[in-house]
Amino acid sequence: MTDAPIKVLICEDQELVRAGYLTIFSAQPDMEVVGEAADGRAAVEAARRLRPDVIVMDIRMPILDGIEATRQLAGPGATAPAKVLVVTTFNVDEYVYEALKAGASGFLLKDAPPAELANGVRTIARGDSLLAPAVTRTLIGHIADRLRPSATSKPARDRIIRALTARELEVLEQLSAGLSNAEIAGRLFIAPETVKTYISRILTKLQLRDRVQAVVLAYQAGLVRGDD
Repeated sequence: MTDAPIKVLICEDQELVRAGYLTIFSAQPDMEVVGEAADGRAAVEAARRLRPDVIVMDIRMPILDGIEATRQLAGPGATAPAKVLVVTTFNVDEYVYEALKAGASGFLLKDAPPAELANGVRTIARGDSLLAPAVTRTLIGHIADRLRPSATSKPARDRIIRALTARELEVLEQLSAGLSNAEIAGRLFIAPETVKTYISRILTKLQLRDRVQAVVLAYQAGLVRGDD
């Protein structure tokens, strides 16, 4: 018995881009495009009706932008949080940070190769978050430039420090630099499986859904900065 295909919902206001995504995902033997939406409100309605496995979400859309659509579908108030893959460009990276806070499971650039887009959908469908190191290091640099410690940073930082062991804090810092499990393992001289265990513990202790949320929290709390 073969596995059911990954159900994909495409949310993109530009018809040409949307058609490109449709071509890419429809060509994958393990994927099925179950719907399309050209604005954020339609995206929310389609997602709730079609229950896709992964929502490919643009940020800039009419009526309701992709950030608010993501918040409604994957944020803290969502009864059944959806898996959202945000697609963006570097010139809107400030919105990416907001999208990740809103509950997105990851992001890719709009000009990513077709194979990378397809693999991004697969990554999120299986429950992992997508912070591709090659993209993340650059994008996190842009995001981090906008995040400075504030009056609310210290309580959040203290909570993280109290909750995690010294080793877990090391792993969180490496994770926040956009490193993969294998790269973290190499830097800390531990096995990749051990890194995976540490990350699982971090998420459990901090009550986070995935590694994307862990990175966002680390920057919000001032635990790591772009110039570290």
